[in-house]
Amino acid sequence: MKNIVVFTHLDCLLKDNGPKHPERKERLETIVKSIEEIDNIDIQFKEAPLAKINDVSLVHPKDYIEKIFSQIPISGLRGVEKEPYADTFLCPNSKNAILRSCGAGTAAADKIIKNNNKRIFCAVRPPGHHAETRRANGFCFINNVAVTAKYLQKKHHINKIAIIDFDVHHGNGSQEIFFNDKSVVYSSIHEHPLFPGTGSEQETGVGNIINVPILKNTSGRDFIEIFENKILRNIDKFKPEIILLSTGFDAHKRDPLANINLESKDYYTLTKKIVEIANVHCKGKIISFLEGGYDLIALSESIKQHLKGLKED
Repeated sequence: MKNIVVFTHLDCLLKDNGPKHPERKERLETIVKSIEEIDNIDIQFKEAPLAKINDVSLVHPKDYIEKIFSQIPISGLRGVEKEPYADTFLCPNSKNAILRSCGAGTAAADKIIKNNNKRIFCAVRPPGHHAETRRANGFCFINNVAVTAKYLQKKHHINKIAIIDFDVHHGNGSQEIFFNDKSVVYSSIHEHPLFPGTGSEQETGVGNIINVPILKNTSGRDFIEIFENKILRNIDKFKPEIILLSTGFDAHKRDPLANINLESKDYYTLTKKIVEIANVHCKGKIISFLEGGYDLIALSESIKQHLKGLKED
């Protein structure tokens, strides 16, 4: 494969959630630094543009977007949730960070279709997979993966899209957005019970939602076996035209917010198996989005393994 394109932007570092918050700028700094250290993969960095509101509104109504931006404080932090989950904050620099994170996805969509790049990684924050149509939660305001999926369908006439979410937390936002949309399969493997509490096997949409809840202390070996049998087999049957990844590294054994025991090398195996499916059905086309992952050592190691897996042909 020729190269991996990485979309990111310094604006994403300016999003502040206050002291001791797990979703902090050091996550992205670590990710970018670790990618820059990779010397055996041809990596091309690109600046993420600001998303256009008309593109964001393919998923989120404009009045919702305007309400979020109208709440941005001149100084300090402002929470957008009620207790007990008051951990999603706006800061003075939120707007550009949110729009860059989403814009990375639409720019990636254009590049993967027009330039025939096969693998793109969006190194962005804030994350997106908890954002519902009209509700910010779980550190997320705009659902970056969902907007990219809708943008691919509208602008590039892609009919069938698979979203694979291996963040340790269920992507309640992505599920809610596509719950009745047969053109998009949303699949998630996640620890359960755990925030946000959704993602049971009984939540199936119109046959397009594949939830695979797993118990705490699941090993990396068991995780990959379950992932292959319950998610990849169904994605293979769906035959998507492109695969979008909600890539969380918080199923790592070092992560402080969860209890799954993946090791860094497991992200190579996991990614490589997704690439094999993409090569069969999508001409290898994959766009991956950073979601969770809150231990810096785990992030540093795991992103290298993920990109190594994306590189595979």
